[in-house]
Amino acid sequence: MKSTQQITRAMKFVAAAKLRRAQEGVFAARPYAHEILRVLRSAAARTDTTVHPLLKRRPEGKILAVVLTGDRSLCGAFNANVLRRSMAFIRDSPALKKELIVVGKKGRDTLRKRGFHFLGEYLGVSSRVDFSSAKEIAARIAELYGNEAVDAVYAIYNEFKNVMVQNLRVEKLLPIDPELLSEQSESRRDNHGDPLPHDLSASGKSTLIDYIYEEPIEQIFSGLVPRYLESEVFRILLESAAAEHAARMTAMDSATRNASELIDKLTLEMNKIRQAAITKELIEIVSGAASAVS
Repeated sequence: MKSTQQITRAMKFVAAAKLRRAQEGVFAARPYAHEILRVLRSAAARTDTTVHPLLKRRPEGKILAVVLTGDRSLCGAFNANVLRRSMAFIRDSPALKKELIVVGKKGRDTLRKRGFHFLGEYLGVSSRVDFSSAKEIAARIAELYGNEAVDAVYAIYNEFKNVMVQNLRVEKLLPIDPELLSEQSESRRDNHGDPLPHDLSASGKSTLIDYIYEEPIEQIFSGLVPRYLESEVFRILLESAAAEHAARMTAMDSATRNASELIDKLTLEMNKIRQAAITKELIEIVSGAASAVS
């Protein structure tokens, strides 16, 4: 038990170090994702957004689910929660055809045992998340949606909230919601308080700022949409990795404390057994001495 305790304590410290780096990545990626959405909104307000293949809306007959799990276990219910939610998502609306892309070895192995086939699988991503992996996954998603192999794309993952809390989310990636690109909202600000690129006229109404673009706005918008998808996939990968390290650190901390309690109980039991054995030996010695004297 003491050896096990040393292992779990070491794993806790390793997870804490990885979590610190993962947190920095999450906090650095969020502002970029918010800003590229702001620029995309500005461009969408100046062009016809229906012409881009990633924005075309179709009846959802074939749905693609991107399931993000870890590559290793010993992280509490992190992987189980994602897989349970994925199975519930697949069971919902059984008439619809569901396709899968898995990110993480645990999700790949579990879903494969249940007879699922994948349109893509990516392993070893959570241990070191980089933009090239996100770009590869986003390109595969865009290819499937652009070729009309799927009609909608959803991501199922754990969002990092804090060390103790991870939010299980089912987030729609494609098609991009028109309301997300619309600037005709009541608040004129995005979800994080950043102002949208509007100005107020003398009448107090919102008007678009007349930017000067070096390229045609349609060309800029066509380049921004896949870039936005890549940034969203990258953010989701970072969120999932940070949540995994947080879950593993919490699980290993709990295991270390449980091992300490068990060591105390075993030590007490061992002392009782040893004391009983010593007492028995003393009784035998005393009894033998008394027999010799008599």
